[in-house]
Amino acid sequence: MSFVMIIELLIVLAALYVGSRYGSLALGAISGIGLAILVFGFGLKPGTPPTDVIYIIIAAVTCAGTLQASGGMDWMIQVAERLLRKHPDHITFLGPLTTFFLTVLVGTGHVVYTIMPIICDIALKKDIRPERPCGVASIASQVGITCSPIAAAVVAFVTISNANGFMVSIPQVLMVTIPACLCGLMCAAAASYKRGKDLDKDPEFLKRKADPEMYKYMYGNSATTLDKVITKEAKASVFIFLGALLVIVAFAFCQMLHVKDGSTVAEAIKLPKMNIIIQIIMLTAAAANIMFCKAQPKKAVGGAVWQSGMVAVVAIYGIAWLADTYFGNYLDEMKVMLADLVTNYPWSIAFVFFLVSVLINSQGAVVVAMLPLAYELGIPGPVLLGVLPSVYGYFFIPNYPSDIATVNFDRSGTTKIGKYLLNHSFMMPGLISVTVSTILGYLIANVAFHGYFTTFIQ
Repeated sequence: MSFVMIIELLIVLAALYVGSRYGSLALGAISGIGLAILVFGFGLKPGTPPTDVIYIIIAAVTCAGTLQASGGMDWMIQVAERLLRKHPDHITFLGPLTTFFLTVLVGTGHVVYTIMPIICDIALKKDIRPERPCGVASIASQVGITCSPIAAAVVAFVTISNANGFMVSIPQVLMVTIPACLCGLMCAAAASYKRGKDLDKDPEFLKRKADPEMYKYMYGNSATTLDKVITKEAKASVFIFLGALLVIVAFAFCQMLHVKDGSTVAEAIKLPKMNIIIQIIMLTAAAANIMFCKAQPKKAVGGAVWQSGMVAVVAIYGIAWLADTYFGNYLDEMKVMLADLVTNYPWSIAFVFFLVSVLINSQGAVVVAMLPLAYELGIPGPVLLGVLPSVYGYFFIPNYPSDIATVNFDRSGTTKIGKYLLNHSFMMPGLISVTVSTILGYLIANVAFHGYFTTFIQ
């Protein structure tokens, strides 16, 4: 590795670090500064922006935004809250499952902001240390991204993999990630079940409870969505959204199933590529929500889901373009340096995915930025599919909005960022979840892929 390569890599890392410190749009924008230095200062050839992935994110976020604007998301949260309040003793397991499946359905982990206060409230009223369910639930809201058929990370993995000769489909990805990630989350929940001191034995909590004003703050109000009126249009928007997901999955199966002449069903009936299909279906569903479910466009673009999605678009745009520019210019050198490592230990790419995620706070951006390099290095597709859960590492430094919000939602003060930054409430469940999910995903993809999946699609 030459001195110039090292300097340029440091510029890339510096741009990612500074962008993460500012957060939000800065991740993508400050990546532009790094890109400008590499192109105009060092004369590197500009890479290619990930336009296909960006278009899909815009379409999916627009659909989810209209779902939120129509009130459909409120109905989904109400259904989840009824389940949680019906079984409060199991909140440490049901809380994470709820945030996980909401993310799987909607494609973004930011839905956690609505359900997390409810999880905290149920735990506190049941005298369960809120840190136990809250820490895992926040992790689960992000783990669900690699298990959602419309999430950027999944769609990008399929698109990039197909372009590199690994013809995997969205259902095949989910057949690996969903069971692996669920097992990882349940292990994290089990480890959190008796985590920390019980509330009646925690001196810090008892001190807060003894203060009349603090007691009123903690126990005076119940966070709930059950008092919200759900209109028939809101319910209809949920069915439209779920119907759109089913249609996308059905088209994805057409890309897998083969007819007698060996071609796929999609090829036989001349279907467009999945990235085009997803965009068409999502935009159509968004239009239906606007026309028939009273989803006001201004309310949709003002909602948290749409705004967070657009921030993700800018982040992926800048980060992926910067990474593609650097790695694209030094691909041959990278192959020489990493040849022995990826040949003998191809699974070690999981550590790269994880470390990059710690820096850039976006699973979709990690996939778009690093997956092409992984394929160029000769790592097999099933290995990369197996370690896909490792693209979630931004819990490591507790600066992600969902983690910060969870700390604020927990009125008991048990969910917290530690004195030494890394000893926070999300570290233990995050490490357990990602480690178990990655190991199981690797085993599922590499042991079962060529057997069960190959038989299934032929």
